[in-house]
Amino acid sequence: MDNQIEVMVADASHEVYVDTILETITTAAKVRGTGIAKRSHEYVAQKMREGKAIIALCGNEFAGFCYIESWGNKQYVANSGLIVVEKFRGQGLAKRIKKAAFQLSRLRWPNAKLFGLTSGGAVMKINTELGYVPVPFSELTTDDAFWKGCEGCCNHDILERTGRKYCICTAMLYDPTKHQKDGEQNDVEDIK
Repeated sequence: MDNQIEVMVADASHEVYVDTILETITTAAKVRGTGIAKRSHEYVAQKMREGKAIIALCGNEFAGFCYIESWGNKQYVANSGLIVVEKFRGQGLAKRIKKAAFQLSRLRWPNAKLFGLTSGGAVMKINTELGYVPVPFSELTTDDAFWKGCEGCCNHDILERTGRKYCICTAMLYDPTKHQKDGEQNDVEDIK
């Protein structure tokens, strides 16, 4: 079934999926018992209109999603909201979506540090394969607008109590300058 799923940059035509995306994210967080930064319908729709989101569709059926956002004067870019519909899990779709978000981020902001916060082992594995490394929260953006997004998470009190130093999530960072120094090739392919 995986080869029938198309992974692409979302646009305004995909706004019809926003409520389904938000419901899928909320349901998955409840099932896992983890926190998640809540986003509004308009926020996700805007990401689609700006070409800052990746969507996966099986025909016209929603299968998965992720969006990107720049922070700290475009010095940092976060890939967030990664979700795969339960019936499409276990087929490598999350990896395909995350890789597309990574490539889109590198195309749009080639010098930015890419980062994410996650409490999921599968996402940590995908991030590691892409070249992310675990880092202290102090190495992430200091942009208050980013951290405000964590307020909807059930674990926000931990983040606040520790002065943004610790939380349940693991911070992961991809620094393109470190990869260039190591002589690694960053193959950034064209995505749809």
